[in-house]
Amino acid sequence: MPDNYPPEVRRQMVELVRAGRTPEELAREFEPSAQSIRTWVRQADLDDGRRGDGLTSAGKDELARLRREVKLLREEKEILRKAAVFFERETDRPR
Repeated sequence: MPDNYPPEVRRQMVELVRAGRTPEELAREFEPSAQSIRTWVRQADLDDGRRGDGLTSAGKDELARLRREVKLLREEKEILRKAAVFFERETDRPR
């Protein structure tokens, strides 16, 4: 899902929640939904070390990068496997 709000807007919403406003109040006053604001606060708490029950943004980025790398390596491995099978058949043929 694309991020529709700039990081500065998110930071401001997080600061307002931490200052005592509720996500529901902010949702009525501004455009983001209360759930979006709660999600931003939770992620900010993880990133700031206030919580330990999830991945930080850096951890999520690293996990996504590693998953892409694993996918690429699996695709390359499959190509090499198919090439090995092809060349094995070619070398076994009587001429």
